[in-house]
Amino acid sequence: MMFDDLTRERTREIISRYPQSRSALLPLLHLVQSVEGHVSQDGIRYCAAALDLTTAEVSAVATFYTMYKRTPCGEHLVSVCTNTLCAALGGDEIYGRLSAKLGVGHEETAGEPGSTGSITLEHAECLAACDMAPVVQVNYEFYDNQTVSSAETLVDALARGEKPHPTRGAPLTDLRTASLELAGVFPGLETSVAGPSVSDETLRGARLASDRGWRAPSMPDAPPAFPPLPEKKP
Repeated sequence: MMFDDLTRERTREIISRYPQSRSALLPLLHLVQSVEGHVSQDGIRYCAAALDLTTAEVSAVATFYTMYKRTPCGEHLVSVCTNTLCAALGGDEIYGRLSAKLGVGHEETAGEPGSTGSITLEHAECLAACDMAPVVQVNYEFYDNQTVSSAETLVDALARGEKPHPTRGAPLTDLRTASLELAGVFPGLETSVAGPSVSDETLRGARLASDRGWRAPSMPDAPPAFPPLPEKKP
């Protein structure tokens, strides 16, 4: 009963995008997560049946990628980057403070899963925003240049049911909506693409090059010739 007619219609639409149906497994797992708030064993079986795969094949994928959560999550997923640069600039301290504040550890949830203001906390590997470290994500939207204080303020707002606007990217929604978009279904596309997508830090190098008249070396008209491979000895 969890997977209603709309979900099944979306399943067929997603599968139709791929020459081989099994290639649709990743977006289908996101679709399941958008419905359940995580990927349950029922979700595993649903994907397996839809794609003519075994549950073992689907489970192998669902347990490999960290974006698929196997236990019920909160309304919001708060990811604190604790990779090298973010950690050195305060990411470890931010994670420790939020963990103590919420009373949860990695991939644990404060509040009733799925309820308004509930938060699942995780420490994350590199979020590809080292120029704005330390970085926190909420439902994979960026909150850059964080401090312990600003991260606490962010989490307090989430717990009150508020949705502070990310530093860049689409307006904040919730984890289920983010999972639906990762599945390739965009119920609010016009609003999502209206958000800022870059920052001053990202563009600083390009602006500096423009101001100073720097240009990348031109490409040759033809690729360089490589020496022939040695002949194999009989």
